[in-house]
Amino acid sequence: MKRNATAVWNGSGKEGSGHLTTQSTTLNQTQYSFNSRFAEGVGTNPEELMAAAHAGCFTMKLSFVLGAAGFTPDTLETQCTITLEDGTITGSHLVLKAKVPGISAEQFETCAADAKANCPVSKAYNMAITLDAQLL
Repeated sequence: MKRNATAVWNGSGKEGSGHLTTQSTTLNQTQYSFNSRFAEGVGTNPEELMAAAHAGCFTMKLSFVLGAAGFTPDTLETQCTITLEDGTITGSHLVLKAKVPGISAEQFETCAADAKANCPVSKAYNMAITLDAQLL
């Protein structure tokens, strides 16, 4: 499987702007700029997209891990924060809130750790990955 996205940029780094389009067209000429990345401008940015990718991948992987362990989650909600420091993306922090009927705290922690270590996005990211997992 291969997926693609296209970025188009016009102008200088600070004054210019661009747009992103994904193969599925979920993003379809979605605006991004210096302000949407480094200030509070309208549009997306690479770190936000990385956060969405990691949150989505980890959560789906956890659903599969839980299923293999005999559990079906009611809800898995993951927020991901990507940290950009001094021009380097240094970390991805996952915060999970989960409702999983019948699972023990120990089983839940084991499954969450497995998903964190083995989701494809975690494997691709060369940075510190942290997880706070809460069983509701």
